[in-house]
Amino acid sequence: MFEGLTAWFLSLGENYGVNPWVFGAIYVGAIPFFLASVGWIVKRARAGQSTVLPAMLAGFFFVSAYLYLAIAGRNIPVWVWIFLAVLIVWGAWSQVRQTRRRIAQSSTGDSGT
Repeated sequence: MFEGLTAWFLSLGENYGVNPWVFGAIYVGAIPFFLASVGWIVKRARAGQSTVLPAMLAGFFFVSAYLYLAIAGRNIPVWVWIFLAVLIVWGAWSQVRQTRRRIAQSSTGDSGT
C-alpha cells in the first residue's frame, strides 16, 4: 500500500510538471520561517510597532509551496486551485484569529499557553 501511495504521489509531479519532493521541501521548510514571522508579529504588536513587514513575510511563507506550484505547474485542474484557495483563506483566517488572541493575551499580561 505504501509503495502504491508513493508511486501515485510521484506521478503527480509528472502529470503537473512539478517535483513533488521540491514542493514538500518548500512546504515543510517554510514552517519555521512562518512561525518566526508570527512571533515577530506578536513582538512588534506588543511594542506598538508596525506589523506590516512580518505579516507580509508570514503570508509569503504560508503560500510559498503553492507559489512554486503556480509558477512551475501545468495542467493543474480547477478543483485543485479551488481547494488551495480554500486552504489558504481558511489558514490565513485562523492564523489572524490566533495572532490577535496572542496579542490580546500579551496586552493583559496573561501567558495563555
